[in-house]
Amino acid sequence: MILLALLSLFFFVGLGHVHLFDWDEINFAESAREMIESDNYLRVQINYQAFWEKPPFFFWLQVASMKLFGINEFAARFPNAVFGFLYLITFYLIGRKHYNGRFGLIWALCFFGSLLPHLYFKSGIIDPVFNYFIFLSVYFMIRVINSPNKEKLVQFAILSGVFSGLSVITKGPVGFLLLGLTLLGYLVAKRFKPFPSIKSILLFFLGFAVIISAWLSMEVYQNGFDVLGKFIAYQIELFNSPVAGHEQPFYYHFVVVFLGCFPMSVLALPQFWASYDDAPLNLKKWMLSLFWVVLILFSIVTTKIIHYSSMTYAPLSFLAALSIYKMASEGFIRNLIKVILPIIGIVIGIAITAVPIVVYNKEALYSSINDPFAVASLKYAVQWSGMEFLVGVFFILALLVSIIYLFRGKIYSFLIIQTCNLAITLLLVQYTILPKIEQFTQGPMIEFCKSLQGKDYYVETYGFKSYAHYYYGRVPYGLSEKRLDQQWLLNGDVDKSVYMISKITNNELNDHPNFELIETRGGFNFYLRKLP
Repeated sequence: MILLALLSLFFFVGLGHVHLFDWDEINFAESAREMIESDNYLRVQINYQAFWEKPPFFFWLQVASMKLFGINEFAARFPNAVFGFLYLITFYLIGRKHYNGRFGLIWALCFFGSLLPHLYFKSGIIDPVFNYFIFLSVYFMIRVINSPNKEKLVQFAILSGVFSGLSVITKGPVGFLLLGLTLLGYLVAKRFKPFPSIKSILLFFLGFAVIISAWLSMEVYQNGFDVLGKFIAYQIELFNSPVAGHEQPFYYHFVVVFLGCFPMSVLALPQFWASYDDAPLNLKKWMLSLFWVVLILFSIVTTKIIHYSSMTYAPLSFLAALSIYKMASEGFIRNLIKVILPIIGIVIGIAITAVPIVVYNKEALYSSINDPFAVASLKYAVQWSGMEFLVGVFFILALLVSIIYLFRGKIYSFLIIQTCNLAITLLLVQYTILPKIEQFTQGPMIEFCKSLQGKDYYVETYGFKSYAHYYYGRVPYGLSEKRLDQQWLLNGDVDKSVYMISKITNNELNDHPNFELIETRGGFNFYLRKLP
């Protein structure tokens, strides 16, 4: 456990080194900031208007963090880093209980040493916390189904309900849905034998109801019943329409999980068709059920965002750990892994190497890019040392070393080397490549918004959606409600100066009599409407 605590430090290092990213990271941090600014901790809000898309629990965590560390990037991401540590300890303890300490450590290392699972504990999005509660609700449901001890059954059923309730007040009813579908998938596979008792079902809903009723009573007291209808309607909309334009092909999440969860996605492959299953508590069947429920459900829904399939990471890490554990005990490495793992790893290493090299020679790209905003963004002056490509070279060399150990059958040595390789590589990317990419994509806008802090003004975007101007402009509480009407900001009798931000592909404000173009920076135009 000391080793896992030390490894989890990687989640905390550099949390504040890069600006928060639009939309989700800035959106959530802004909701927490506005709770503090308005001194209203029961209402989730954006631009000081009810934000009924998300429940409050994650924002409370961010508020607590901001109270400790101030309103900054580190504080916004700190809760997820803490949960990263909790994940590692949880996997270790569950693995040790049902297998042994070695299996628990392998499970934690598989999770820690894979791309997207590692990265999302360095983010400020809701999903790490949301998924943790879902996983625990599934785990305690597993204990309910398999517990011969009636006293323990009471405890497990209530805990499963409590954690399911916590998942719902973290992100929404899909937390309960994933538990229910996973249970259904497992019961179908087992031909509904055994089936949870009526007592355990009632105890589950008791724990669930305690959490949900606490949240609903606060929500209705603060915002009335209307907000609950809007909240539910939004959750339905996510399933039926491409909210925010996030429409992708059906296979999108299959690709994201397979490539993004390297190397554990490759290591887990044998477990998807291995017929022999001696896992205690039928853990393998449960993990397969959870994995496929998440992957298929979020492939069906119209709205597809990369982190929607992140609930697959936990069961996939178990399957990878099971593969490693069995291969190590049998002394046999599957040929499929020997072939696919080096290929995918080298492709990822080449991509990390190529990104800086391409940007060094960005002038050659301009003629082939049809998007003027992208071209203007690339032209923004960002200082590169010229050595950033070495991060990808380091990853490939360390990968090859780990592969040598794998081919020699020293799978534990492979796991340790590759885990360290990925953690170090991502840390180097975080300090050398990511800040510069962020400067191209949103840096000019964020720097402009930061320059507005402390001024008496209104600020809005024109022609595109963003949350950056609220958070980095530190929009204060108590502004006129008229600001919500863009026509009033454009043409009305305003009582403050108005800043408008547009992309350079939208020049409508250039000819507006009330606005003056004060600056073009990167892919953005910045306008000012002064008071008469």
